[in-house]
Amino acid sequence: MRKLVRIIDSISGYAGGFAKWLAYLLVLVVVYDVLMRYVFNAPPMWAYDSAVMLGGTIYVLAWAYTHRYRGHVRVDVIYTHLSPRTKAIIDAAGTFFLLFPLLGILVHESFVWQWRAWKIGERFMETYFYPPAAPFRTMVLLGFCLLSLQAVAQFIRDLYFCLKNKPYD
Repeated sequence: MRKLVRIIDSISGYAGGFAKWLAYLLVLVVVYDVLMRYVFNAPPMWAYDSAVMLGGTIYVLAWAYTHRYRGHVRVDVIYTHLSPRTKAIIDAAGTFFLLFPLLGILVHESFVWQWRAWKIGERFMETYFYPPAAPFRTMVLLGFCLLSLQAVAQFIRDLYFCLKNKPYD
C-alpha cells in the first residue's frame, strides 16, 4: 500500500513539475502577444486561445500536486485548533462523503465532455483561430483523474492516522 501511495505522490509531483514548465511557456506566449499587439500593432490570432488553454492546463495539472501538499483553501477558524487525529478524522470523512462522490461526477462528466469533443471535432469559437477543443478537454479529464488518485492516497494517509494515531509516511 505504501508503494502505491508513493507512486501516486510521484505522479502528482511530475504533473506539478510539468505545470511549472507550462507556466514559463505561458509567460512567453503572453509576452509575445503583448509585444505584437501593442508594439507592432499586429496581434496574433492564436495567442489568446493558446494562453487560455495553457493557463487552464496549468490549473488542472496542479490540482493533484496542490492536494498532495494540502494547499487547497480551507476554512481554518476551528480546524487549526483541533488535534491532529481530529483533523485526520474530519479529512477522511470529508474525503469519503464529499470529495469522492464529487470527483466521481466530475470525472464522468469530463469524460463525456472530452469524448464528445473528439467525436464531433469541436473547436473553440472565441476567436478566429478556432483551435480544437478536444486536447484541452482531455487535459481537464486528466486533471480530475490525477486529483482523484491523489485523493485516494491522502485518504489512505488520513485513515491510517485515524486508526494508528501516527503518520503514514
